[in-house]
Amino acid sequence: MNHRTRYWVRRVLMLVMAGLVGFALYQALAEEKVGTTVGEQAPDFELQTLDGDTLKLSDLEGKAVLVNFWATWCKPCRDEMPAIQSVYNRYKDQDFVVVGVNIAETPVSVKAFARQLELDFPIVLDRNREVTRLYNIGPIPSSVLLDKDGKVVRKHDGQMVEGQIEGYAREALDR
Repeated sequence: MNHRTRYWVRRVLMLVMAGLVGFALYQALAEEKVGTTVGEQAPDFELQTLDGDTLKLSDLEGKAVLVNFWATWCKPCRDEMPAIQSVYNRYKDQDFVVVGVNIAETPVSVKAFARQLELDFPIVLDRNREVTRLYNIGPIPSSVLLDKDGKVVRKHDGQMVEGQIEGYAREALDR
């Protein structure tokens, strides 16, 4: 291939790549993101629990809810689970509920994980990542705290420690 042909092939490829990047950006910005905005009503969802029942978020109205998105392979998720369980145990009699949303894993692996860490708060399975997308969840673990009216009080990306979780629980319960 001569110099002139190479020059034009490179230019055309560069234009095609720039067009693809522009299209990807357009798609990302044009896509309607419901997500979770502090002060707004949390999007409702209904997912299957580990027991085979269904849990609907709107059925928990009247309770403060910590919705925690996680996976068994995620080390920070594993590390924060005992703290979440501890706070749940302390405040569950005061209308505080934790809903663990497992992302795209099998019930067998999630049950083993829950049994190993002695988790007894409700765990639901987001097998198709629909709720994860609905809540615009990026990194995990991620948590969304709701007040008793189902409004978003706080969104936290990353691992939490027990003091943070307890502070968030009190914040939601006091609203």
